[in-house]
Formats: sequence, C-alpha cells, structure tokens
Amino acid sequence: MSTAIDRHAVASARIDARGPQFTAAVTALVLIAVLALPTPAATVLIGIQAVLFALGAGLGVQHAPTAWVFRRVVRPRLSGTTEFEDPRPPRFAQAVGLVFAVVAFVGFASGVTALGVVATGFALVAALLNALFRFCLGCELYLLLKRARLSMVE
Repeated sequence: MSTAIDRHAVASARIDARGPQFTAAVTALVLIAVLALPTPAATVLIGIQAVLFALGAGLGVQHAPTAWVFRRVVRPRLSGTTEFEDPRPPRFAQAVGLVFAVVAFVGFASGVTALGVVATGFALVAALLNALFRFCLGCELYLLLKRARLSMVE
C-alpha cells in the first residue's frame, strides 16, 4: 500500500525538465565567477553556492531559490512543456554538487587554493554539461546507483 502512495507522491511532484537546466546555467555562472575572483571573494561565493546546493538537496530542487526564479520569471516566457521528470535525480545531483562546493570552500578557506580550484572546476564541468546539453552527471549517477542497488536485491 505504501508503494502506491509513494509512486503517487512522486508522480504529483514531477518537475518541468527545463528547471534543473536553468539552475545548472545559474550555477555555472556562479562557478565561473568563483574561478575568476581572488581567493577571499571566491571563498564567500563558493560558500553561497554550497548553501544553494544544500537547499536543493535538502528541500528538493523544486523549493530552491533558482526554482522559484524559474517558475516566476523564466517559465511564463517559455512555451508549454510536456516533459516533466522525477525530482529525485536532480536532488541527488544537488547533493553531489554540495560535496564539491564544500571541498572547494575548505580548500579556499584553508589556503589550499589548488583544491578549491579543482573542486570548483569539477562542479563547473558538471553544471555546464547540464546547462548546455541537458546531460546531468549527478542524475546519471543516481540512476546507476539505483540500478546497482536493485540488482543487489535480486
């Protein structure tokens, strides 16, 4: 019985597939700025990005600030969509982004700038892949882990 309820909850929570792509574009711009700024400013900005990732991972991508901007400002200016997706893979991707942002923050804050730059670079590549090609690395990782878990149960 709870499985039917869980499936219904996921189905009703489906999100416009363009929303995570918009979020990835905003994230990519923030991460480019992190790499372009001097270390003190980069540290603050990657800290802010970590908070944004934490909101997306913790509350769900549909409740993150960029999702609000997408719903209120961007989506009304786009044609309607028939493509909706499960919010769980993008939420997992936000958690992966959070890990990279925290590592980058620690790197910048502790003076290990190379660590901050590399971690930010990895997150930037993932954000650009999603923003430009709608290929979400974190989402794909979520699906791979889910399949692996299911195959271990069988």
